Amino acid sequence: MSEYDESTLTQAVIDSFSQCSDERFKQLMGSLVKHLHAFIRDVDLTPEEWMGAIRFLTETGQKCDDKRQEFILLSDTIGASMLVVALDQARASRGAKGATPATEATVQGPYYWEGAPDKPLGADLAEGVPGEPASYYGRVTDTDGNPIAGALLDVWSGDGEGVYDMQVEGQTEMRARGRFRTDEEGRYWFWSIRPMYYPIPMDGPVGRMIKRMGRHPNRPGHIHMIVSAAGHVPVTTHLFVADSPYIDSDIVFGVRDSLIVPFDHHSPGTAIDGRVMSKPYWSAHYDFRLVAKRD
Repeated sequence: MSEYDESTLTQAVIDSFSQCSDERFKQLMGSLVKHLHAFIRDVDLTPEEWMGAIRFLTETGQKCDDKRQEFILLSDTIGASMLVVALDQARASRGAKGATPATEATVQGPYYWEGAPDKPLGADLAEGVPGEPASYYGRVTDTDGNPIAGALLDVWSGDGEGVYDMQVEGQTEMRARGRFRTDEEGRYWFWSIRPMYYPIPMDGPVGRMIKRMGRHPNRPGHIHMIVSAAGHVPVTTHLFVADSPYIDSDIVFGVRDSLIVPFDHHSPGTAIDGRVMSKPYWSAHYDFRLVAKRD
């Protein structure tokens, strides 16, 4: 009968994977065990602390449902999501050629809702949604500046108070969401609201963790996009409002300088797409760049 102690246990666990036929899974689990055991030794973890961690993870799972993803929130707030995103984009762009880099990616967040309706260019995603109207426009190109016709922009955001449709009790229909395809010159334009900063949900285990860490819970104002096109690497990203509070201290570490966009304020009148506005509005311009997939 084998006997294990604190100096032999880690290698014994890793050795127990020797018959695993999935080499990547074997690598992942071996590294996980090695680093987890090293953490336990480093902090001299007590049984009470380990049981507290197990309870925390159990409660995190119990908080999840079809509209609430507490585990994504946990991943986001400890920077794990952003690190995975950054590594993935670096991997996809390695060896890519082009005059300019691809648009930077950031976290998807917990509020993506698959199946948003297709909308014509110029449509307003925020009809009946609280918030100040904003016009979004620009182009989708490759990294050499060539326009990409038919590129897909899957867009979503909270309302002007920072509340997403999925957070509204009894809300069954999507709002402030839609999908657009660029025209033959790679151009897109649509209307929504100027996003507001907002706090992440603080009524669950992740919220308790954030409070105990002494951190604020806020994200700066932003609108989400997944931009994709045939033959190109898709990018999941945001556009951040340049002067938004918390732009320098995003709770999920998702801000990148290249994604910060000035929102211009306009008096009532004719907007760039020809729409006549009877009240003040905002506009934001951004050109997305996609890198070609490698063979």
